[in-house]
Amino acid sequence: MDMKLEIVVVPVSDVDRAKDFYTGLGWRLDADVATDDSFRVVQVTPPGSPASVIFGTSVTEQTPGTARGLHLVVDDIEAAHSELKRNGADPSEVFHDAGGVFHHGGTDARVPGPDPKRTSYGSFLSFSDPDGNGYVLQEITTRLPGRLDPATTTYSSAGDLASALRRAAAAHSEHEARTGAEDPDWPDWYARYMVAEQAGTELPE
Repeated sequence: MDMKLEIVVVPVSDVDRAKDFYTGLGWRLDADVATDDSFRVVQVTPPGSPASVIFGTSVTEQTPGTARGLHLVVDDIEAAHSELKRNGADPSEVFHDAGGVFHHGGTDARVPGPDPKRTSYGSFLSFSDPDGNGYVLQEITTRLPGRLDPATTTYSSAGDLASALRRAAAAHSEHEARTGAEDPDWPDWYARYMVAEQAGTELPE
């Protein structure tokens, strides 16, 4: 049975302030429903995300600002930094971890700048909402094997697809340089590359 993560609840002290913050980031407002003064539910969804965030009044017993380590995935960490800054999120600088695997909790072992090899999964930034609920953005361009089914390749937005096409174009240019000839079947090569990249299987040469 599939079990897909649908909702993450974050505790906030001021619902309207939180709503303004998240919608100001460009997150879609899905619902804002109150049954009375003591119960209100606001749901927002990050662009391209299958899971949503809920906050409100009487929706959680957590102390406001105690949600930590909520991860958002992007395919261009530096572009994401610029967008967050432009929308008022006050993000950290892009960093990678000294251990090179994931990242330590808090700000321990942060090394300034993206991963030197720009390895997928290796570059991060962080930001917090007005209550201090903490998010981490992680740059992923190529998935680990088995993470996604190559038979069900999908892109969550036009921007996501455009980024994948740009990476395929760059890789195809290297392919043509290696072979020394123009590839008349480049659409097929692009398709194979993009499916393999997303699924984490072997990339075409």
